Amino acid sequence: MTNKRVAILGAGSLGTVIGALISKRGGACILIDTNEAHVKALNEEGATVTGFMDLKNIPVSAITPAEMSGIYDVVFVLTKQMANEKALPNLLPYLDENSTVCTLQNGIPEDATAAIIGTERTIGGTVGWGAGWVRPGVAELFTKPDHMRIELGSLEGGVTDRVKQAGDFLKLAIDIDMKENLAGVRWSKLLMNSALSGMSAALGCTFGDVVDDDKGVLCAAYVAKELIEVANAKGIQLEIIVPGYDFYDLYFTDKAGRDKAVAILREMYEVHRPQKASMLQDLEKGIPCEIDYINGVVCAQGDAYSIDTPFNDQIVSIVKAAQEKTTPFPNMNNLDQFTIPTL
Repeated sequence: MTNKRVAILGAGSLGTVIGALISKRGGACILIDTNEAHVKALNEEGATVTGFMDLKNIPVSAITPAEMSGIYDVVFVLTKQMANEKALPNLLPYLDENSTVCTLQNGIPEDATAAIIGTERTIGGTVGWGAGWVRPGVAELFTKPDHMRIELGSLEGGVTDRVKQAGDFLKLAIDIDMKENLAGVRWSKLLMNSALSGMSAALGCTFGDVVDDDKGVLCAAYVAKELIEVANAKGIQLEIIVPGYDFYDLYFTDKAGRDKAVAILREMYEVHRPQKASMLQDLEKGIPCEIDYINGVVCAQGDAYSIDTPFNDQIVSIVKAAQEKTTPFPNMNNLDQFTIPTL
């Protein structure tokens, strides 16, 4: 992508990590964020990544949305979905017919993105790792680097030229897997988000805390089971997005199957133990989180197909009450609100 103008819109924790890696490996992209203190720190001090990666003061270029100019060839969107209604229309003057917008957001954002950007210019992808905000200019990587991966795909199916162009650029930073079945990729990532991120937000804890707790990990298994039932009803074939793990092995109808699902979750999330859900990070900051776009999607689609989703429903209820400050901040005592079926 020589001479191409590439931007990351919503350069929070994930965007800071990606931008630092791209710059360190010889690429160039513009980090765009509304947080002026963050933009200032990135420009003056560079990007710093702590946690499972030790990068200090990597030079990057950062601007606020008001400073955008010209045409961008590729824009990777990492804003929260709640910001799309404002952020995506504001992006339109800086795109032409050849521009590509790749949404890397949580949930299932492609249709809403395409409605604003245009189907022909929209592609999507999933980020299979986590990071957290530390302070302006600094992000913490929660996932071991050899398990960092991004899957990309097109709305129409197949690996298009736009997908290849975006993937070739991101390869500077992270392992890229270009997929034929974007819907399957999206719902597989939604499974990961709804199960562990959902429980992390509902219990106010890390992923490690969830899988270490016998009831917590059981709840996560039931969240995953509900999503698989909804995906099956929708005719969506889940994709393998974590090498070595088929998410259909998380489905169960008896105790032996449930025990297997628990063992898989504990093993799979060993490399993500320090991670806290981005929804929990938002609750800690006192700002709205993406619960409606993660577990809320499973609940809504379950209703549409007459599938009960009590574990996802309970997560949504807990997180929304915490967001509205009508209950104490989430903690492990919230496990009492979940009822594990007898098998």
